[in-house]
Amino acid sequence: MTTPSSPSPAGQDVEVDLVVVGAGPTGLFAAYYAGFRGHRIAVVDSLPELGGQVTAMYPEKQILDVAGFPSVKGRDLVAGLVTQAATADPVYLLGRTATDLEHSEDGVVLSLDDGTVVRAGAMLITAGIGKFSPRPLPAGHEFLGRGLEFFVPSFAPYAGKDVVIVGGGDSAFDWAVHLEPVARSVTLVHRRDAFRAHERTVEQVRASSVRIVTKAELTALRPGPDGHLGEVDITDPDGVTTYPCQAVVAALGFVADLGPIQQWGVEVQKRHVVVDSSMRTNLSRVFAAGDITEYPGKVRLIAVGFGEAATAVNNATVAIDPTAKVFPGHSSEGG
Repeated sequence: MTTPSSPSPAGQDVEVDLVVVGAGPTGLFAAYYAGFRGHRIAVVDSLPELGGQVTAMYPEKQILDVAGFPSVKGRDLVAGLVTQAATADPVYLLGRTATDLEHSEDGVVLSLDDGTVVRAGAMLITAGIGKFSPRPLPAGHEFLGRGLEFFVPSFAPYAGKDVVIVGGGDSAFDWAVHLEPVARSVTLVHRRDAFRAHERTVEQVRASSVRIVTKAELTALRPGPDGHLGEVDITDPDGVTTYPCQAVVAALGFVADLGPIQQWGVEVQKRHVVVDSSMRTNLSRVFAAGDITEYPGKVRLIAVGFGEAATAVNNATVAIDPTAKVFPGHSSEGG
């Protein structure tokens, strides 16, 4: 879907001006912008496809907060960013994890887990929340792949099914909105009566046919006649209620792991990389942008990541070539 046509072979040395760690929306825009500044770029990601969390977790979700797009499906946003980044002809190093970093006043040397070594004038970390794993349900793990899922990459498999969504955050409510017209029934279960999701989305779900059960937990999953998930127990203060259910979506959030990044000497605060207003980290020639960054007033939106990517690339440009200017001039055609 979003795999580049000519990725770099494993185990080869790569020499570029800028290496971007993370191929999500921010990383892809950074690749385009670095190409606009005339740089050779390599993009590293542990996932096998481009698009980061958007591709892995919610490709069908409508994204509402990207400037210029009143609404854009996740996979369509990624496709546009991939096309835009292609103008820079980046070297894609996908399905590979960055392990070791050497940095100096002259550049960086990044080693990957497949033996590839990337030498660059500067590095930009756009790794989002790093590697992420879903928080498990307290019950029913044996149904994983047989009715229990943590992501909803496609809505079609839920057609005509009784679906239970567990969680009270944005993902839970977004999936409730999108699955409600597809599924036979949707029940949203949350252990509290307050939600972390955007208020407008919560109101949209309340106004729909979705059944909302609060102060409750999913306490048991049982198979149907075919061995697939068939019913669940939901426990609330009034007792236990059994619901027909062929699909459970566990949207309980994720455990983020910055992995080797934490061993590189980059200043980290609560699993985020600390940067200044130029997107510089505490390490020479190492910058960061997107959800992974931390600074006073930080807002974690895709749109913010795009701006930070441009800021980081322009300042990295001066680190790579001291004769260059931070401001490149306007990128619009005709100036």
